[in-house]
Amino acid sequence: MTETKYPWGHDKPYNDFSSYFKKQFTERIQKIAVDAGFTCPNRDGTKGKGGCTYCNNNAFNPFYCNPRQSITEQLNRGISFFSKKYKTQRYLAYFQAYSNTYADLSVLKKYYEEALSVPDVIGLVIATRPDCINKKILDYLQKLAEQYYIVLEYGIESCNNKTLLDINRGHTFKESIKALEMSKNRGVHVGIHYILGLPGDSRKDNLAHAKILSELPFETLKLHQLQIIKGTQKARQYLQKPEMFNLFTREEYIDFVVRFVERLSPHIIIERFTGEAPKELLIAPQWGGVKNFEITAKITKKFKERNTWQGKLYKK
Repeated sequence: MTETKYPWGHDKPYNDFSSYFKKQFTERIQKIAVDAGFTCPNRDGTKGKGGCTYCNNNAFNPFYCNPRQSITEQLNRGISFFSKKYKTQRYLAYFQAYSNTYADLSVLKKYYEEALSVPDVIGLVIATRPDCINKKILDYLQKLAEQYYIVLEYGIESCNNKTLLDINRGHTFKESIKALEMSKNRGVHVGIHYILGLPGDSRKDNLAHAKILSELPFETLKLHQLQIIKGTQKARQYLQKPEMFNLFTREEYIDFVVRFVERLSPHIIIERFTGEAPKELLIAPQWGGVKNFEITAKITKKFKERNTWQGKLYKK
């Protein structure tokens, strides 16, 4: 019998999402992405045009995700696909593309409640921006959370306002803090996204941000390495001025993630270490086609080689 070594209750050297999620449910749960046709305030002219400079939603929308179809149709296509792979499971509707709270509350209610009416859908995962939330929306989600599993995912991306301006986010880090504070203690599960390697954020900045993020009220963290994706402003910048970028090699990233996570609160659940863009859209960095699970295995191995773990260097 393996002795539990870490405060999260198992022998992995980091507080992993898979172990956490299995404790929440007695059966397999699958996320199914839906595209409700939302936009973002930095796309429609409210705060800017063009969206985030690194963003191409085609890089993560699956084939069954089509805004020309209803929410129900998209979910049924996704369920049909996954039910062939796994016999017994239930589903979370993942509102993933663009900013999924960026609409009038009446519109949000219509879409969310349509998703929740699909058989075997037990909750929602809602990806959005810190500046696209308000008390009325949160009050409504809090009510939903009494009956369903509700997750809010905020794109924080950086703690540096200059970097946020450079990538055309259209919000400040102060707005990120405000959104997280507004969302806490509501029965809603809160996660964030953060990008390692953005121009303007040095490696030293990224390590300092681990401490800053650790003081914020959220449960889960998705880390992404900066990827240069075709069809984005970052792709154009990269082709014109590659010296602007200090992209991670695969081995550099594995080592750096360990250093970052050492400085992260042990209470934060790590949902993902890397992003994985389709190879036909990815310009750089090229890591030889390795999959996310392979990178995760290498990161886990690196933790063990260095006899370190999440939070080892974290100090309140």
